[in-house]
Amino acid sequence: MTADHHSDRPTPGQRPGRRAGRRLRDLARELLSWPTLLVIAFCLLVGLPVIVALTPNQQLVVLGQHISVGARTPNLSLSGPAQLVQIGNTELDIAPLQVDGPLRPQLTLGPVQRNEAAAEVLRPDTTRQARADAASTLGGGFLRWYLLGGLGLVVFTLSTCAVAGCARMLAILRRQSRAGREHVPVAEIRQCCAGTIGRMTVLAVTASVLAWGASGALAYSGAVRGLADVRSLSELVGAHHLSPSPVGPEVFGYSGAVIGDSRAARVGGPPPDGATREDVACERSADSLAGELGRLLPAQVLNLACSGASVTEGLRGPQQRGDLTLPAQVGLLKQVQDLRFVVVAIGPNDLGWSDFLTYCYGVADCSDNLTQGEFDYRLAAFDREYGKLLQDLAELPSRPQVVVVGSYDVFDPGADCPDSRGPAQAAGLTPGKIELLIQRNGQLNAILAGGAEKYGFDVARPELTRLCRPGTAGLAPDLQGLSDSHPFHPTGVGSIRMAAGVARLIGPGNGG
Repeated sequence: MTADHHSDRPTPGQRPGRRAGRRLRDLARELLSWPTLLVIAFCLLVGLPVIVALTPNQQLVVLGQHISVGARTPNLSLSGPAQLVQIGNTELDIAPLQVDGPLRPQLTLGPVQRNEAAAEVLRPDTTRQARADAASTLGGGFLRWYLLGGLGLVVFTLSTCAVAGCARMLAILRRQSRAGREHVPVAEIRQCCAGTIGRMTVLAVTASVLAWGASGALAYSGAVRGLADVRSLSELVGAHHLSPSPVGPEVFGYSGAVIGDSRAARVGGPPPDGATREDVACERSADSLAGELGRLLPAQVLNLACSGASVTEGLRGPQQRGDLTLPAQVGLLKQVQDLRFVVVAIGPNDLGWSDFLTYCYGVADCSDNLTQGEFDYRLAAFDREYGKLLQDLAELPSRPQVVVVGSYDVFDPGADCPDSRGPAQAAGLTPGKIELLIQRNGQLNAILAGGAEKYGFDVARPELTRLCRPGTAGLAPDLQGLSDSHPFHPTGVGSIRMAAGVARLIGPGNGG
């Protein structure tokens, strides 16, 4: 055997100080040996990124939201930002949180849940405590992830050292075999190499622990440094808002305007006098919401609503109707001078409401998890786009009063009539199905009202007579039934009721 493989056992009479000095010199000599350097380099360059990638995220519930905390998969860069991942949406770099080293925090959120716990952060009396609890939960979750990762790195390092130790013993046996020396028992070689392998292990574990500790310190300092000047969510994740550009020439002479979908356009009614191509394409009626408002206030009210419109295709973006491309309603709205009020009716088209309604008519039970998940996804997407629309309206030059019209229910829970039963081959709407549709419509209205209240806008909640109820004597029903041209849309009477609910909210001086 070679002379550099010796036992660590002290010789008789050796002083403790000399033994300690000898151990230090042995450690220093081992640190310079190429097998130990290779092991340390492997643990740091391979083991540390592998542990970061493989350590499972910690699952938390923060403010009623399911969040997992962990770290981004390392890359070759020396520093990078933390990351927010929204399930079903996007991966967003958090630019202010620039972190040196491999531990760059990552939060995975979603889908967003609307519940009592989430509302606590919006209430003045619970906001501070809710935020403190959220920060504590997130910090504790990342600390658990960090400790679990550190333990994983130690296990990885010990495993690497065990493999390297076996390789070193095999190398010694091979050298002896090539030199023609007398065979030495493996137990004796293991005892002889125990000191060398032990020192290699101590050095590798120490280097790994120090590197993990330094990475954690860099992650903490980067997060604290990045959060020091952050005062809002937009400062943290960045703000992106591109409002539609003004479209067309300036328009004068209107006190108000209506934007929205087929409910506001009042599909199925008589065409307005002097109907334009746009009026025909959008199926606007003379007794539309804008038309009835103009007669009730009285005021000149511009009708920009269009059948089939959604926030993204119609209000904030162009909409295709047949061979006619209609500009964004908000873009047209920006050219209307001296506006005093704007009425907004939007939502069901964004959710694809007719999809869920048709499905409930056609199957025995429409409360399955698949369609519920699809509804939640669409509702979350609408929430984001609706927020952008509200910001557009808040930035209108004339600062008009804004009234958001809620979504009405079509049936009472126990409704039973031809309109609820549907065609002969359909399963029809049972009380349970109607309850589900009412519940989902309530979720839509909660978003409509919550967003409007955030910007100080008014909310009109139309109370139209639902289908299957006895009608008012001498009056047509408020809603079109299945036998009409546009089922579940307002009739002329329903349009008047909607306009009356909105007119009550128009402030003094805004209606004339």
